[in-house]
Amino acid sequence: MKIATLLSGGVDSAVAVHLLCEQGYKPDLFYIKIGMDTDDGLTCTSEEDIELATATARKYGLPLEVIDLQQEYWDRVVAYTIDKVRQGLTPNPDVMCNRLIKFGCFEEKAGYAYDKIVTGHYADTCVIDGRTWLATAKDPVKDQTDFLAQITYLQVSKLWFPLGGLMKHEVREIAREARLPSAARKDSQGICFLGKINYNDFIRRFLGERTGKVIEKETGKTIGEHKGFWFHTIGQRKGLGLSGGPWFVIDKDVEQNILYVSHGYDTELQYGHEFRLTDFHFITDNPWDTPAPRPVCFKVRHTEGWHPGTLTPLADGNYHIYSEEKIQGIAPGQFGVIYDREAHLCIGSGEIRVH
Repeated sequence: MKIATLLSGGVDSAVAVHLLCEQGYKPDLFYIKIGMDTDDGLTCTSEEDIELATATARKYGLPLEVIDLQQEYWDRVVAYTIDKVRQGLTPNPDVMCNRLIKFGCFEEKAGYAYDKIVTGHYADTCVIDGRTWLATAKDPVKDQTDFLAQITYLQVSKLWFPLGGLMKHEVREIAREARLPSAARKDSQGICFLGKINYNDFIRRFLGERTGKVIEKETGKTIGEHKGFWFHTIGQRKGLGLSGGPWFVIDKDVEQNILYVSHGYDTELQYGHEFRLTDFHFITDNPWDTPAPRPVCFKVRHTEGWHPGTLTPLADGNYHIYSEEKIQGIAPGQFGVIYDREAHLCIGSGEIRVH
């Protein structure tokens, strides 16, 4: 079996390599370069990542190849991100990066020659009636199936996740015992291509600034100014620059460049019980043979645990989610990810809409 392993320079993918080697496999290693480190003002160097990936490859005597997908990333994922932000939506570049770049462009460049693609994601797969399904990881805090919820069936059928049955502390312990070069490295944060780049600086580069009003939703009173609705997302609390907080972003008027905020965490405006999912994508199959409402679990952002809810198909081909629980910060443009009622299988995802 020919195996390609995607190394990031972090501890998780390095442990995945270690576990493969312990089982007698000798995978080829690949580092995918996507940050534009030649772009003045938006520097995102990958030197440390490649250094650690190289050290891991050397430790196990494995070949490492750097695959440059910088231009493809900016043509596909950055274009998607800016387009969604311009519409007043909240995009998720990490989700699209997995589908289009890590398992899309990589497949075209190198992955096609391999039987399995291994990553350090906290996820799993299982085969039911001859079909491969994306399944959740043992660690509910680290589970990353929500970031994989737009991948295709071809992609999931080739993927192998060695960390799916491990807790994060177990992965760290394996790394320490194996003396992996990245054993003490902290987990990466933020958007997959930005690295240390400030998100607002990145958005400003493409959309500029335009002053608008900040209005309290309940009273209609103007309480401040902002520099562009595109710098803010529904549910946001920090970075508003308003006194007498906490304040939360409740809504946006894209045409008028207005931010609506609400004062206080407990206000009903902070929460919702329902939303729609547009352009729904099934990873493997639609597991339901009738259009009736069905119990599911779902996620609306990367948080610990899953919410129970009811999924109902709509006449226009979209889906409606209702939750007895109040859900805070439902952000249009983000992906709503649907699981079976046991939160074991990740069925797929669609873009959230509330109006």
